[in-house]
Amino acid sequence: MAYDLITMGRIGVDLYPLQTGVPLPQVTSFGKFLGGSASNVAVAAARLGRRTAVITRTGDDPFGTYLHEALRDFGVDDRWVTPVPGLPTPVTFCEVFPPDDFPLYFYRQPKAPDLEIDAHELDLDAIRDARVFWVTGTGLSEEPSRTATLAALAHRAKAGTTVFDLDWRPILWKDTDPDAARPFYTEALRHTTVAVGNLDEVEVATGVREPHAAARALLDAGVELAVVKQGPKGVLAVNSAGESAEVPPLPVNVLNGLGAGDAFGGCLVHGLLAGRDLETIMRHANAAGAIVASRLECSSAMPTPDEIEAAVTAGAVQ
Repeated sequence: MAYDLITMGRIGVDLYPLQTGVPLPQVTSFGKFLGGSASNVAVAAARLGRRTAVITRTGDDPFGTYLHEALRDFGVDDRWVTPVPGLPTPVTFCEVFPPDDFPLYFYRQPKAPDLEIDAHELDLDAIRDARVFWVTGTGLSEEPSRTATLAALAHRAKAGTTVFDLDWRPILWKDTDPDAARPFYTEALRHTTVAVGNLDEVEVATGVREPHAAARALLDAGVELAVVKQGPKGVLAVNSAGESAEVPPLPVNVLNGLGAGDAFGGCLVHGLLAGRDLETIMRHANAAGAIVASRLECSSAMPTPDEIEAAVTAGAVQ
């Protein structure tokens, strides 16, 4: 049976402070969670009842073992999660200053194992057969992951739904100039049916920042659905059929905004698979993101269908 969703990209261990409003030098206790955007999206969709798997790599170390166990506990197939001898599993720390300041500190040196995904090791038939395939911009940041990501996209050839999470994190690129990254984004968009990104990310992909113009540029690049996250202004979605939806954010008392985008992504996938209309998909995805923003952790905070429905019905996260 084909997977509902296969994601490909980052994985790591999130170490989040259990005290809010405290800088890292003064934090005394941390919680350990599965992290990494592609892995979190797979978890989010699994929480909504979808059959999911992730393609990624870890270190051959105890943190790698922990990530395998966490994926299985969340119902995500880990058969394509493989170790890289000699490289440590990445760790990410954050600081939590609600409502809108969450500095991230990535420990991915000398190189993150998830950037060692090799095109020759991919199960291309499984990638082609998945109902949804999800890749990220960080996967384009370095070889051999860049070639593997583009090879997977080319082999899939827009079968089913192919999502490109624009995911621009300059700290994870050796060359932080968006102009240097843009050709790789352009190539990935050629094979993509859905593009998702915030204002910074759509500007990296298209050179355009204004939301409606950026959505048009993404459609012109070959996608069938462009989703532009506008922060406090909510989310804009435009498809190639001329339909559009612009949905405001759901009111929420933010505890930790990290992971909200991954919850949005998992719920977006769920809505596309369910054949929902564009506005319904965006409202539910917004609600999923808001729920996670009200919680400390990311992966283990992903909402259930009932929690999302309750938030949509209430018009806020209670």
